[in-house]
Amino acid sequence: MSGIPFEAIYKNTTIDPPGTIAHCKEKGVTILRPKISFFKIVERNSMPSRFSRFCCKYLKEYKVYDRAIQGIRRVESTARAKRYKEPEYCRTFSKGEKVRIYLPILEWTDADVAQFIKERGIKCAPVYYDEKRQFHVERRLGCIGCPMASDNGKGDFLQYPKLLKRIIRSQQIYLDTHKQSKAYSAFDGNAYNCVYKRLFCKTMEDYEMKITGGLFPENAIDAKRELEKYFGIEL
Repeated sequence: MSGIPFEAIYKNTTIDPPGTIAHCKEKGVTILRPKISFFKIVERNSMPSRFSRFCCKYLKEYKVYDRAIQGIRRVESTARAKRYKEPEYCRTFSKGEKVRIYLPILEWTDADVAQFIKERGIKCAPVYYDEKRQFHVERRLGCIGCPMASDNGKGDFLQYPKLLKRIIRSQQIYLDTHKQSKAYSAFDGNAYNCVYKRLFCKTMEDYEMKITGGLFPENAIDAKRELEKYFGIEL
């Protein structure tokens, strides 16, 4: 609209919602692939969590140009409302690389976005539409199974159970090749235990209580069986 030349960029995380990459190609967006896939990251570093999102460093948080425009909005979350106070800021990435980032719709509401999209006839990524092709401005475009989601990513895995299976395989590879790690000791070298803890337990104490049954061993749960039952899959 401004007439200023620009290059639209999408950083492929290898666990993007279905249809996202095709949508970007249709729009002429430059797609950047990471040097390492999410599954290889898990194999080398274990599963990321709400408290350790190291995956972003490899998949999204790297410099491309000196300046960038992003569609971050303050109403999207409490954390973003606190973090982003001004429509312009300097982001420092690894190796001290700096990028000047502009946020032109920082103060826009969901209603503002929905109205703009409708007036301009903009086609958005598939994730924003339901099965009846109704647009939902409140939906978010993010990695499938992201631990920062309000449900720790369980809803995504219910929709894409094959992805959960792939992550469990990668996690087992990590444990098998890191037998001296804290994770191997904490989860008895069992990827099902590790994944169950990440998805269903807030603390290690909570996890240990469920796995052992605490004072009532007969109530101990089997992580593999619990995952199969919850997600309706055979592991």
